[in-house]
Amino acid sequence: MNSNLEEQRKGKYILIRDGEDSELGHFYKPLPCFGCGIGWFSFLLGFVFPFAWYIATFLYLTNYYRRDPRERSGLAASAIAALIFSVALVITVLVLVFSGR
Repeated sequence: MNSNLEEQRKGKYILIRDGEDSELGHFYKPLPCFGCGIGWFSFLLGFVFPFAWYIATFLYLTNYYRRDPRERSGLAASAIAALIFSVALVITVLVLVFSGR
């Protein structure tokens, strides 16, 4: 134990867990929604049903990806798609409202 304290004082790293006991087994499970994850499934579904992008954006903003980091990229893609869709919708509505004048 004293050697560990000495190594810690010198700035060396100390192994706190057993090297064989890894949490990587948690990620061996397939992702939900046909194996592509909720984020990517929502991204693809959003082209038909855009409300799915907003659901995925809510999950992204509430840090749902902390349960499984593999979900982060799909949820971020859905959030970007929701942003682009919202901007396009606002521009379209403004053009339609002001073109009648």
